[in-house]
Parts: sequence; C-alpha cells; structure tokens
Amino acid sequence: MKGGGRESSKGQNKINQWPNQEIFAKKTLDKLKEEVFSLANELVRWRRDFHAHPEIAFEEKRTAEVIYDFLRELALPVQRVAGTGLVAKIEGAKKGKTVALRADMDALPLQEEGEKPYKSLHPGATHACGHDGHMAILLATAKILARRKDTLPGRVVFIFQPAEERPPGGAVKMIDAGALEGVDAIFGLHLWQPLPTGSVGLVKGAMMANSDEFTLTVRGRGGHGSMPHQAVDPILAAAQIIINVQSIVSRNVDPLKPCVVSFGTIDGGTAFNIIPDEVRLRGTVRSFEAEVQALAEKRLREIAEQTAAAFGATSFLEYKRGFPALVNHEPAVDLVQEVATRIYGPDVVRIIKPVMGGEDFAYYLQKIPGAFFFFGAGDGCPFPHHHPAFDFDERALPAATLLLVSLALQYLAAPAF
Repeated sequence: MKGGGRESSKGQNKINQWPNQEIFAKKTLDKLKEEVFSLANELVRWRRDFHAHPEIAFEEKRTAEVIYDFLRELALPVQRVAGTGLVAKIEGAKKGKTVALRADMDALPLQEEGEKPYKSLHPGATHACGHDGHMAILLATAKILARRKDTLPGRVVFIFQPAEERPPGGAVKMIDAGALEGVDAIFGLHLWQPLPTGSVGLVKGAMMANSDEFTLTVRGRGGHGSMPHQAVDPILAAAQIIINVQSIVSRNVDPLKPCVVSFGTIDGGTAFNIIPDEVRLRGTVRSFEAEVQALAEKRLREIAEQTAAAFGATSFLEYKRGFPALVNHEPAVDLVQEVATRIYGPDVVRIIKPVMGGEDFAYYLQKIPGAFFFFGAGDGCPFPHHHPAFDFDERALPAATLLLVSLALQYLAAPAF
C-alpha cells in the first residue's frame, strides 16, 4: 500500500470549494492540536482503564457506567439504549446539520497473553481489537467539542455501541432505539495494527465484507474402528467435504470477485477406536456482493449434500447471514481524505484494499451517508487483531482524536453532502 494516493471525483471537487476554511487556518489548527494533545495522558489512562476491565457483548455494564458518568460531567444529555448502549448529544448554538460519531465498547471472549501493567483483570475477556482505544478517543472528542458548544453550527451525536464483535451486533439495536434519528451523516474509525501509526486507511465503496457463519452436520452410522465396513464414517465424509468445498472459490466464483470460505472448527468422536455417528463443522463465508454470497451458500449446501451421499452419509447445513458488507459513501470518504490531508499532509493518507473482516458499522451506512476508516496504530505492535497478545501504539490516540474532532467541525461548518 502506498501513501499519498488521492483520487479526483465530483465529491472531491465540491469539498475543495468549502465556503469555510477557518478551521484549517494555521493559528486555529495549531491551537486545536495543542488542546487535543494536552489530553494525551488522559487518553492513555482512559484506554488502560477500559483495557483492564473488559466486558464482552451486552455485558458492558461497568464500561457504560464509566462513560455515562464522564459524559454527565460534561453536562451532556445522555440516553441509555440497547441494554448497555449510550447516546449523548451536543446541541450547538446555531442550527445546522447533525453528525454522529460512533465507538464500539465490547471486548472479546479471549484470555489475554503477555504481561503489561494494564492487563485484563477479567479472566476469559480482553480488548484484543482496539475498542478500548475507540472509547477513549470518542470521550476526548466529546470533551473538546463540548467546549465549543456555543459556536457549533449544528449538533453532534455520540454513539457508544455495545456488541460489535458478536452478530447480529449492537448497531441494529442502537438504530432501533433511535440513535440515528435526525442524523445527517455518521463517521467511525478503527485503530488498525496493520498500518503504521498515524496513517489513515481509506476505501471508497465496499470496505469490509459480508460475514456469514455456517454449521454443517454430517451424519453417518457409528461403529467399531476396527470394522469400518459395518459403519458409515462421517469423519471421512466430512474430510472430503472440506476438500471439495475449496472448489467454490476456485471454480464457481468469478475470479475477479472476492470470496472466502473457511472452516474454523471440527468436532466429532469420543474415542480413538470408535467411528462416531456424526461430525460438526463450523466456518465462515466472506464476500462483498449479494450474488456471490448467494452462490457460495448454494454451492456449499449442494457440495456437502452430494459428497456426504457419495459416502452413504447425510448432511445438514445451518447458514446464518452475518453483518452485511460495509459500503462507504464516496463524498464522505472524500471528506475524511481532505481533512486528514489538511491536518497531517498527503503522505499519511493511504487508499487501501478492502478487508474481508466484518463490521456492524455497515448497518449505519445502510441508513445514512457516512464513512468508516482505519487509523494506523501498528508501530512496535507485532500481534494482529484478535490475537491474545494484541496491543496497539498508544501514540495513535491523540492523533486519531484530532482527526475525529476536525472531521466533525468541518462537516458542521460546511457540509459537503
């Protein structure tokens, strides 16, 4: 991936004609940078507190209380929604557009590895994806924007969302609770270990994939391992199904359209010398286009049934559609690109390839315009997202906050869409 890539578009041309450039005047921007970076130690402290007290999907009770108390100290009205979710608002002194900013709150059901002073205090749970940082960034953003309440031309909505890691996710519940009512645009960021600290990764259009889940049960007839001819071996059938399913991507899907079919678990049998009655396989299908998604499901079912039948077994497929593909709105990506460039220069901006991971921010973008983007935080941090030893470069926290604050200010001052 190369830095500095900038694409021209109608949206970009419109942004270049902003009527209000005052936000990025050197004196104003320098003052904002000083204000944001003065919160660097607080950002680290907040993030480490969240990290030490991780809570998994829809169990973010302590997390929600900490955030609620902080937002109330800022004199912001806060609404509890979707169980452990929170929505806070800043009503500007002048009428204008409404922009929403979102942070996810949940940790992963994972035992943390390694030693650090802020290591998880909760066995079997850890922030191994960066959500602890996302919450700290949004708290700092709220603190800075609250100071500008008397001059804001519009409204800012802060969405603290539970359960991003577990489908069907918390975004749908937040939307159903009215989190997007009256909102004109929404932005979200994700601290991203694969990118160098301080860089900004952008994708126009489909950025993250449909993330489907399946469970495949292969049934045979149990028997003694020494007499396989008297049994129908579901393990052998399952093994062949795994091999045959690889042809979906290599022979059924258009090679120019991304698709992934992966098996994650195999479960079956009780002893070394017993052929079991059944084997269960679990896996995931990732795609960007609806037709590819449908084709992969159809072929998975057909291949499983026909392969099992060839061995005298049967199969049953349970297929669950997960998060939809996350599709960014081009003018919103143009806005993020322009703001990031004006703050940090063109070298920090990277037009990257889409990612096959899933993200329930997609549901917000199905309702209103907006953009989701990656903020690099990988310097000195070798372990990837969802690894039990994952960590990120905390120097990214104030830098990402500055971008989010500036993005909200610019959108309200001169909405481009």
